[in-house]
Amino acid sequence: MASEDGAIRKIRLEGRVAIVTGAARGIGRTIAHALSRAGADVLYADIDGGATGLATCDVAGQRGCGRVLGVTCDITRRDDCKRTVDEAVRLFGRLDILVNNAGKGPVHLENAPGTKSLKFWEADPDAWRDVITTNVVGTFFMSHHAAPHLIEAGASGRIINVTTSLATMQRKTNSPYGVSKVAIEAETLIWSKDLEGTGVTVNTVLPGGATDTDFVSAPTRHEMRATGRMILQPDIIVPPVLWLASAHSDGVTGQRFVGKNWDESLGFREAAQGALERPVLREA
Repeated sequence: MASEDGAIRKIRLEGRVAIVTGAARGIGRTIAHALSRAGADVLYADIDGGATGLATCDVAGQRGCGRVLGVTCDITRRDDCKRTVDEAVRLFGRLDILVNNAGKGPVHLENAPGTKSLKFWEADPDAWRDVITTNVVGTFFMSHHAAPHLIEAGASGRIINVTTSLATMQRKTNSPYGVSKVAIEAETLIWSKDLEGTGVTVNTVLPGGATDTDFVSAPTRHEMRATGRMILQPDIIVPPVLWLASAHSDGVTGQRFVGKNWDESLGFREAAQGALERPVLREA
């Protein structure tokens, strides 16, 4: 039986305001729903504004949920990022949590017209650049505009970056996606140092394996299920995200947590320790 300390989904976040990017579907939608159900007011941001609006309907008005709103945001556009942050503060009065989840995955390169193969010299150069721009520069744009508000929030300020496993980062034929996620790891580590003394923390979360989202092609997901290979569900990432968003993780920064390694039968401290993975990049 889980201890009360380990009841991660009983964490309450009333009074906190979050932005989740890429919130229309997949991992982003799952994270936004979890934060909303924990009582946080959540701005669901996604380039697909229509789908984002539909996503908010799943939790809008539910008992115990925070206020929710969907907005259209292309994170590669700096003005969109600023507008999204400003809208969250205007609507909800503050900003405490930014979850940088939006991005483009390997499927974007696979489907590009100029891609002959996924080897880097045969990949579509424009699609390659799109992945880097979205995942790396987009994460920067959102964080750049959010940071002053997070600093104002002080100890409740959080940046949570969604990334991937070390194996995925270095798997053959997996650039630029792997390259972009290594860059996000660097963003996490550097920004956590830049924000020292402000109370704001910056951490990385990842599912810990192939996840049932459109980042993995439909044929690949079908093959994995047919052959009995493990495919994770998006909610595997919820426990570390809720913990990082809460006061239970105050002061924890520059770290990396794996969703599938979180043991909900343990207390928060023990579960977090079990899910902690050495950062991909380390000081010499």
